[in-house]
Amino acid sequence: MKAYKLASLALCVNAALASTTVIAQDASNAEQELALEKITVTAQKRVQNIQEVPISIATLSGEEFTSLFSAGEDILTIALRVPGLYAESSNGRAAPRFYIRGLGNVDFDLAASQPVSIIMDEVVQENVVLKSFPLFDVQQVEVIRGPQGTLFGRNTTAGIVKFESVKPTQTFEGYGRLSYGSYDTVTFEGAVGGGLTDTLSGRISVLSQDRDDWIDNGFTGEKDAMGGYDEKAYRAQLLWEPSSDFSALLNVHGRDLDGTASIFRANIFDTGSNNLNQNYDRDVVYYDSTDNNPQGYEGSGASLKLDWDLDGFTITSITATESADGFSRGDIDGGVVSFDTSVSVPAGISSALVNVFGSDALTFPGPIFVPSVTQDSADVEQFTQEIRFSSNTSDAFQWQFGAFYFDSTLDVETESFSSFGFANTAPINTIVTHENTAWALFGQGSYDLDDQWNVTLGLRYTDDEKDFFVQQYGQLWVDLGIPALAPVNEQDDRLSWELSVNYQQTEDTMWYGRVASGFRAQSIQGRDVAFLLGPTVADSETIMSYEVGYKSDLLDDRLRLNAAAFYYVIDDLQLSAIGGTSNSNQLLNADEGTGMGFEIDLELLVSENLLMTAGFSYNDTELNDDTLATAACGSGLCTVTDPLNANGFALLDGNPFQQAPESTFNLTARYTHEVEDGEIFVFADYVYQGDTNMALYESVEFNTDGQFELGLRVGYTNWEHDYTIAVFGRNITDEDNVKGFIDFSNNTGFVNDPAIFGIEASMNF
Repeated sequence: MKAYKLASLALCVNAALASTTVIAQDASNAEQELALEKITVTAQKRVQNIQEVPISIATLSGEEFTSLFSAGEDILTIALRVPGLYAESSNGRAAPRFYIRGLGNVDFDLAASQPVSIIMDEVVQENVVLKSFPLFDVQQVEVIRGPQGTLFGRNTTAGIVKFESVKPTQTFEGYGRLSYGSYDTVTFEGAVGGGLTDTLSGRISVLSQDRDDWIDNGFTGEKDAMGGYDEKAYRAQLLWEPSSDFSALLNVHGRDLDGTASIFRANIFDTGSNNLNQNYDRDVVYYDSTDNNPQGYEGSGASLKLDWDLDGFTITSITATESADGFSRGDIDGGVVSFDTSVSVPAGISSALVNVFGSDALTFPGPIFVPSVTQDSADVEQFTQEIRFSSNTSDAFQWQFGAFYFDSTLDVETESFSSFGFANTAPINTIVTHENTAWALFGQGSYDLDDQWNVTLGLRYTDDEKDFFVQQYGQLWVDLGIPALAPVNEQDDRLSWELSVNYQQTEDTMWYGRVASGFRAQSIQGRDVAFLLGPTVADSETIMSYEVGYKSDLLDDRLRLNAAAFYYVIDDLQLSAIGGTSNSNQLLNADEGTGMGFEIDLELLVSENLLMTAGFSYNDTELNDDTLATAACGSGLCTVTDPLNANGFALLDGNPFQQAPESTFNLTARYTHEVEDGEIFVFADYVYQGDTNMALYESVEFNTDGQFELGLRVGYTNWEHDYTIAVFGRNITDEDNVKGFIDFSNNTGFVNDPAIFGIEASMNF
């Protein structure tokens, strides 16, 4: 296959690059030897060397992680930082969407189901708002590629992004980090912890991120009207260890976000081009609404993890609750629709005279056929319980089994045009409720056949039930006399499994093969009720994934080369058809979706002073369904390149998955120069995103290629007093990268953050 040939070629072309290092002391002669740090992961819910796990895994930690968040970035900044991982959002800082190996879901609704699981401190964060909890005081991030359902949470057909915060210890320790940058961006992160008694330790971590508004509203004349945010978060942990065989860890956390939702920009693409045009100015938008896209969310949660170490096995219980509520409001059309056609149009901005609701209207930038301002609010409650039994011996056979329970309720309130009816009454919004209950039994066994061969088998049985009903209909629905909708109930249960074999060729080289099935339960999408349409349902999707991998530590542990090639087939692939003339959000199932490709992770300690890392991924995804079709851009302003059926819908057979970069590349380099009592360092990072089709259909306008960002951090670390002073830059070349689009009213787009430069000081104690 093409993917495997490319993988073989890439393995031969060893671009020399790497991450973290450790200086190991030779006990016999006290000489220092350079070697890469051994990385441990918990991808199989036990601590293992990453080089011994028969799964494709990449990690983020240490200075690389710190540098990424120096300018107040949110969770989306980890996108592209490891091969095969992508993330984007049309909901600002509140609802990210993740993709692994090209598999994800572009659904922007607050009830969207995602095939990538986000797990924070061993608790699955299912709702998209919960996935956006800020990252701070993080020990390590693990990106686990491919189906992982036999051990983790739910909906893991694509993979897992797993975050572990720093845990309390008996040692008094802490840190503080303060930075100031462009647009008055101020970030403070800190933690303090230690022993409270001989058996009780604690840790408190806090985060504050602030940025002033910096985008002008060119229509209202308001300067610095939007673009800023104020985010606060905390985490408090207590660890009780009354004996060597029992521990209890309590984690309480919360966040408060007040900021700006995504900034939509009307007609920043000309018909027939995907290049940003004269209507685009990063610092200015033209909104006829005076709300300026506000956003606000609050969230809180708590978890209790109990561990009992018994003779030959460990019992683990994790009880957790999460909640969040808030709103996002957006000028969806991204421009001005004025029925006063004498309104002045700013110089250099295109405009049009169009018919809107039967009347002439002047619109800009460019033609806008449907004015739209929408607000969505969410109130989510989630409860999870996991209990797990696992071996704790060094025997050849290692095992674990357990049960998982999930329960959530989500209320979504939407203000749209249907909130305003013919009756002379106050607006009445649409309110819908989603309820989801699931339980699962899982188990995994791993057996060392001899010193070189190991085999692992995992099983999981899942039962998933979803309910949907309308609490309140919009005013226009009532005025038009549309009959009430019957509640929707969907239930499914499936068995998932995985089988892996790994061969330890030498002490430093391992090969593995893995076959895994996965299951993503049925989905219900009810947002269209707010737009006078009924809900849609997508059947459950199943995946069969095949993977071969190679892991090695070479050059006396100064080079680490990990590679994996994969092929997967998804039956009844769940898709979201968004936009069209009705700007609907409807669920579809494709008969089949396929993906193939490879990932390469490289780490190289070039010298005592130079550390480098690199990663490359290739994803070839394809929809296979002869009859699958969807409405293309409702505005008629885009250039569809797919064939059309008799209804004028774009035929999707053969198209790549949405928002699935065909290739990604990441690179970091850290150079140090030792000075008295410390070192001067330079840390640079680079990411590249290849050809990406943003829509289900293919068009000239809604795709990107060759986008990149570059970061830089230069500073001084004092070893004696353990402090660092640095200057930094994020997106230092100020690239204008398109991250998404809206097609129903015009050629709207939204882009990445601008260049941010600043200074940072930190101290450990």
